[in-house]
Amino acid sequence: MTNRSASPRSGRRPEWAGRNYVLLTAATIVTSLGAHGALIATTWAVFESGGDAGDVGLVAMARFLPLVFFLLIGGAVADRIPRHRVMVAANALNFVSQAVFAVLVLSGTAELWQMMVLTGLCGTGQAFFNPAAEGMLMSSVTGEQAGRAFAFYRMAMHGAGIGGAALGGALVAFVGPGWVLAVDALAFAVAGALRAFLDVSGIPERKPGGGLFADLREGWQEFIGRPWLWSIVAQFSVVVALIGAVEAVYGPLVARDELGGASPWGIALAGYGVGTVAGAILMTRWKPRRMLLVGTLGVFPIALPSAALAVPLHPVGLTAVMFVSGVAMEIFGVSWMTTMHQEIPEEKLSRVSAYDWFGSTALLPLSTALAGPAEAAFGRKESLWGAVALMTLVTALVLLVPDVRNMTRRPHGATTAKGAPGTAVDAGTGTGGGAGTGTVVVAGGGAGAGMVPAPGASADAEGAVRRNG
Repeated sequence: MTNRSASPRSGRRPEWAGRNYVLLTAATIVTSLGAHGALIATTWAVFESGGDAGDVGLVAMARFLPLVFFLLIGGAVADRIPRHRVMVAANALNFVSQAVFAVLVLSGTAELWQMMVLTGLCGTGQAFFNPAAEGMLMSSVTGEQAGRAFAFYRMAMHGAGIGGAALGGALVAFVGPGWVLAVDALAFAVAGALRAFLDVSGIPERKPGGGLFADLREGWQEFIGRPWLWSIVAQFSVVVALIGAVEAVYGPLVARDELGGASPWGIALAGYGVGTVAGAILMTRWKPRRMLLVGTLGVFPIALPSAALAVPLHPVGLTAVMFVSGVAMEIFGVSWMTTMHQEIPEEKLSRVSAYDWFGSTALLPLSTALAGPAEAAFGRKESLWGAVALMTLVTALVLLVPDVRNMTRRPHGATTAKGAPGTAVDAGTGTGGGAGTGTVVVAGGGAGAGMVPAPGASADAEGAVRRNG
């Protein structure tokens, strides 16, 4: 895959850091700063309006339903028209929805149905943004340095998230959630302006196809023909759903009832951010040969925060566990994005990414809506320990897939034995993966890799979850 943003570079800028890459990274830093504060602010806005755990779950569900519903359409659209236009339009929608949300909270008139509608608009924006952003990022770096470029990108994003989470928790405690939501709205406006300057002149225009449904069918064939892809996405449909319930509902509740409020939870999320930065630094140096195997092994520690909340650990211990989880998630996230960049044709990146995001987030509306009732039926501790067991089980099952264990990193420009882009041939064990992303980002797929953004969080808070970390 060639570098689509070939512009003059300064002597100090790495060869792979072209104009588009720099703009994408800068815009993501801005939205990450606002998003990690909004993640906390939205939950506390529900609490301040008189809501309980069930209401928090309903608001989260309202965000994730349109996200799941529109993802596949968003992926097809992003492969059909210039991706940067889709990204800017999504940022504009998120700016408006977050600004109105902030005004309602600041005026003290926010009602549950209003919060559900506004977070639903935010989820709609995310559905169109995520596949477009993933395809744009994949097209902005060279094959030889893809892993390093993705690691630096995620390191910058998570570094911004560290400050955003810590500052957001403090601001919610001292000035209230409304102002934090207002900052998030402003961040969307700034990021949208930056993304408007992306250069797509080097990306070949799509040839006329058979329409939207034909595009979706072609993307499905790419997706289902690769066992490593659909098996990990199936894994993350469970993992991301459980992370969503834990991060959007149980985490804030434990913090409120047993840890002292919003500030300790914000610090714990910042600890996760520090871990992702450390993991990204590690992945700039480490290029594991069996990318998917190493990445999947890195998923096991993601269950640790649920266990820490079930105990619950002291805020210091919780922060340490979140740090370890962040490192592990970044090992997976970079490995997953590198695999996607290697295996998926550029012109199909957004559609395949959309199937990844769709599969990885399909259960989020259900899990967040049922988090409150599950707590009432089984107890909070029991629900959290159940999440730990399920995440561990589905991750272990993925290791049974030969493609996941055997796929290897290829030198740039190499092809499979059949002469087409696909899974590398392992000289020691034979053919690796299937026919051949999802990032996921934050997810299991890539889409969910990372922490799941709470209602109102940034559309590209490679929160997370999706994997994207």
